[in-house]
Amino acid sequence: QVQLVESGGGLVQPGGSLRLSCAASGSILVYVMGWYRQAPGKQRELVATITTPGRANYADFVKGRFTISRDNAKNTVYLQMNSLKPEDTAVYYCNAALGRYVTWGQGTQVTVSS
Repeated sequence: QVQLVESGGGLVQPGGSLRLSCAASGSILVYVMGWYRQAPGKQRELVATITTPGRANYADFVKGRFTISRDNAKNTVYLQMNSLKPEDTAVYYCNAALGRYVTWGQGTQVTVSS
């Protein structure tokens, strides 16, 4: 069972960039890793996932703007976010999944505003 800690959130202007990191307490080799987000008053939604070999899957609303990556040696997953929009404002959560087992980080706030 791994514990996840997100970092890298903050306040950024529209059009700007942020890089989120998710550090795991142990090996992430067996897990599909993902980033999700939850805006105020809305349900948590998938942003992107990545398998151990590095196959990525993205929500349509971030395709071409966000890139998920993983460093299995460092037990860390990243989310590079470019061309940020105000509607990207949300708490971003990291997730590790293996079959029915799922664990979440505590989240990091991303605010896109001028």
